Amino acid sequence: MLMRSLPVNQCMRIRALQAGGVLLAALALVVHPAIGNEAHEVIEMAGVGLVLACVAGRMWSILYIGARKNRDLVTAGPYSMMRNPLYFFSTVGAAGVGLMLGSFVMAGALGLGACLALGLTARGEAGYLRARYGAAYDDYARVTPMFWPKPSLYREPAEASFSPLALKRTFLDGLFFLLLFPAIELIEHAQKAGQLPVLLNLP
Repeated sequence: MLMRSLPVNQCMRIRALQAGGVLLAALALVVHPAIGNEAHEVIEMAGVGLVLACVAGRMWSILYIGARKNRDLVTAGPYSMMRNPLYFFSTVGAAGVGLMLGSFVMAGALGLGACLALGLTARGEAGYLRARYGAAYDDYARVTPMFWPKPSLYREPAEASFSPLALKRTFLDGLFFLLLFPAIELIEHAQKAGQLPVLLNLP
């Protein structure tokens, strides 16, 4: 019932992320990084850094849009540099999860998959916002990239309000990304101990 009450594009986004999570869990159980120990640790830490950037960026974005997503045209803060900062930072996080797995291949695959899925959602939302706000959205979209940030456009609003509930929800979502790291470490330990099979080594 909840899924049906959301806009169609939101349902697509949620289903895509759920499917991606299931695929990631399945791959993590049988894939092992082919990179040496020292480099592997550095890559993992880089992945944690990207995930932290994802969490911070999503919380920064939600301070501006709060519970107003698809209801108000927000064009300040991170939304002055790009039209979809939540999706951009989610893509950064997806690539970070791939690096936490110790694999450049997984980082590229997860980052690209998130970029494609969220890019499709962003295009659907653009149609919705264009129909709702008309020329105001067209003017905004004409100078503001859809997905990749353009820092030179950055501007702050005179004042802003935020939704504590939306911020809390975003923080809890971010915790899920961070909790993946100890889970990945446990899987790697089980693989090294021969408790889980390794069907594929990825660089």
